[in-house]
Amino acid sequence: MSADAPVVTIAGATATGKSDLALNLAEHLGGEIINTDSMQFYRGMDIGTAKLPVSQRRGVQHHLIDILDVREDANVQTFQQQAREAIADIRSRGKRPILVGGSGLYVRAATDRMEFPGTDPQVRARLESEVDADRWGRHRHLQDLDPAAAAKITPNDSRRIVRALEVIELTGRPFSAQLPDYQAIEPTIHLGLAVEREALHKRIAARVGLMWEQGWVDEVRCLLERGLAEGRTASRAIGYAQIQQYLADELDREAAQEQTTIRTRQFARRQDTWFRRDPRIVWIDSTAGDHEANTARALEAITDGRLLES
Repeated sequence: MSADAPVVTIAGATATGKSDLALNLAEHLGGEIINTDSMQFYRGMDIGTAKLPVSQRRGVQHHLIDILDVREDANVQTFQQQAREAIADIRSRGKRPILVGGSGLYVRAATDRMEFPGTDPQVRARLESEVDADRWGRHRHLQDLDPAAAAKITPNDSRRIVRALEVIELTGRPFSAQLPDYQAIEPTIHLGLAVEREALHKRIAARVGLMWEQGWVDEVRCLLERGLAEGRTASRAIGYAQIQQYLADELDREAAQEQTTIRTRQFARRQDTWFRRDPRIVWIDSTAGDHEANTARALEAITDGRLLES
């Protein structure tokens, strides 16, 4: 591989086929995979995050998977450093870095010129208490302070409301100012997988049902013994939160699965909205689920991108 061969990112909503495409490209390009799905950082959160078992990774090296305990919070600033170190390490061994995942901010943190303000534990704790007490009111307050940020953060996204308000308070600048224009730190080719909405909804429903059959409930039981309920990030993950309610007899099985499916659909829409804003992404229609065709189209886009870089 050329020392200046572009980094490749694979983005898109959940259940669009990103993992399969990443493995295929890694085999074709001599690549290694860097995970950019923030829920796959957590050890033991396997079934509900669609984390590929080691036996299904075809011998391709994966980075930044299983790096956090469920009690810990994912931190994009820490991830940025880890991802860039992984990219440099992969390049040093003559391999191609391939980033794959649906956490949009983490993808950009790895590849784009982005700086992240620090945090203040006391300010963070106060804002968390305020948002927990009245997240709609705090979201309206965010709208007053930073309409652009509020337009991108839903009232249900308590964690991002807290972070936006914290950044504004600590820096005196809008949170939206922390998301600059799309400027990569080095040559990068961005690929996106898209699936027609009706087909994607069917995939999501089928995936949720399969995850329950594969033992998702038992996975959550084990994670609760390891402190899942104490983790502010992991405990609120889609599906994991609903199964905790199921185990506490607050939801029956059907309701827990239905709420998980609905929340996943909503999340998929937010993912698609985030990635569609990035004009650099080359979109591949993955509705048919033809992995060979997806790979051929991706390789074509990578070749075209390489020509543009030269």
